[in-house]
Amino acid sequence: MAEEEHNEAAEPSFLSCAAEVARLLGLGSPADVPEARRARHLAHAARKPLLERAGLPEELFAPLMAAAVYDPDPSFCRWYVEPAVYAFGRRRVMTALLDYLRTGTEAEQAGAKRAWYCAHVPLHADRSPGLRTERKSRSRPG
Repeated sequence: MAEEEHNEAAEPSFLSCAAEVARLLGLGSPADVPEARRARHLAHAARKPLLERAGLPEELFAPLMAAAVYDPDPSFCRWYVEPAVYAFGRRRVMTALLDYLRTGTEAEQAGAKRAWYCAHVPLHADRSPGLRTERKSRSRPG
């Protein structure tokens, strides 16, 4: 029992996951936002930059997956899953979520189940510059 409690305590918080995504995007940490709302504020600040980029650096993949899994609100974990699906592909995202389901703590497994639903987001070219670029290059006669 003590080992389980230790593992639960060692898990990152949603705030630390959201802060890491924001840091990698070059977003500042809001000092004037109460700590209880800081994670959601960071998630909101990251949403637009994540969707506006034609591609995302490899170093963002694991933090995006962690933020999606640790986001306690099933309505908002999509803010991390959707850009990951656009940038890294649905298969890779779902494989990462399966890893959380197989080896994660109970909290991680619950978060992965919430995120799994979001990983089925339909892909629309008007939602991501990367997808628009990819479709344009495919449609060029060659």
